[in-house]
Amino acid sequence: MARTAKSKSKSSLADLAPPPRKKRPESLTSREQEILELIWAGFKNKEIGQRLKISVKTVEAHRANMMKKMRVSNTAQLLKSAIQGNMIRIR
Repeated sequence: MARTAKSKSKSSLADLAPPPRKKRPESLTSREQEILELIWAGFKNKEIGQRLKISVKTVEAHRANMMKKMRVSNTAQLLKSAIQGNMIRIR
């Protein structure tokens, strides 16, 4: 009986384990995806802001969030990672 109790407690401990963490890259929000596509199209932050009717600061914040999620430090790496992750299409 002791073994049954032990195996039950092990399985219940496994049930309490947190779900596995998402692997890089984390999923982007629809707005981040939209901005990523505009970056890929060659638009500057100011142009992206004007097109989406948001401030340049908001565009910069979205870009920074994407870079953090994808663990990159510049735009070239952001785009490379997005291509490798099939987040943007090359035409």
